[in-house]
Amino acid sequence: MRPLLLLIFCVLFMAPLAAQELNMRVEILSPQVQNTNKRALDMLKNVVQDFMANRSWTSKTIDPQERIDCSMLITIAEWDGSRTYKASAQIFSYRPVYGTNYSTTVLAYHDRSFNFNYVEGEQLEYNENVNLHSLSSLLAFYANVMIGMDADTFKQYGGNKYFTAARTILNAAQSNPEEGWRSMESLTNRYWLINNLLDRRYQPYRDFAYQYHINGLDQMSEQQVAARESMVEHLAILKQVDRHHTGNVLTGVLFAAKADELVGVFTKLPGNAGARVYNTLVELDPSNTSKYELLRK
Repeated sequence: MRPLLLLIFCVLFMAPLAAQELNMRVEILSPQVQNTNKRALDMLKNVVQDFMANRSWTSKTIDPQERIDCSMLITIAEWDGSRTYKASAQIFSYRPVYGTNYSTTVLAYHDRSFNFNYVEGEQLEYNENVNLHSLSSLLAFYANVMIGMDADTFKQYGGNKYFTAARTILNAAQSNPEEGWRSMESLTNRYWLINNLLDRRYQPYRDFAYQYHINGLDQMSEQQVAARESMVEHLAILKQVDRHHTGNVLTGVLFAAKADELVGVFTKLPGNAGARVYNTLVELDPSNTSKYELLRK
């Protein structure tokens, strides 16, 4: 082989290729569905997992170890045996913490209207601007949300591009007969989730996500005291958000992901600092007061 051709060959085949961003695990349960066709649900699981994990959602070049670990638990409540599914889904994504073997939960969201149509063997078509398929719209929406929330933990407002893409998907799905895409159907659905993420009134949540991970968790392995002080300081910015505002989803999303971790991080605060953090957390997240009691001991 000529030297120039050999060089071109090496450049093409040794250069990093655009990789898939999501390391997705999918589980599908159907405890309430009688006479479930297990093979059909196994095939559905594979279709969902392949769609999420084997597609490039961004133009970035990433290494396999940089993929976002995430999972989706879909619980089928009703199925007509053919194409119509009524379901809920729990969506989680995780981020490694610098200098440790620990992964922190970034997203923990329960979609109670994860309804879709799918026929066994059907190819999932996707176009961000067109609602081609109810299932592909759902999956693409959450792919962009997960990537955007992960990006926010590494760069301030780094998720803007992906949240905008998710909102484009939501807008295209407004004519979709399935629930979850429109504001009037619920105050905790996909409409409110993505609008919160792009609404300036909820910007402190995104500020906190960046500071908590970059200047907090990522610094814990080398400078624990400073890292904890930073996390305490930035916890206070969440008070700027009106938690009782109509359609506020992000409060629940944040503390579903972080409540247990916050207890673990702040139990070692010196003096009365733990009690002060307890007061802040109970004010922000009264639903988890029993967990935060450990901070006062």
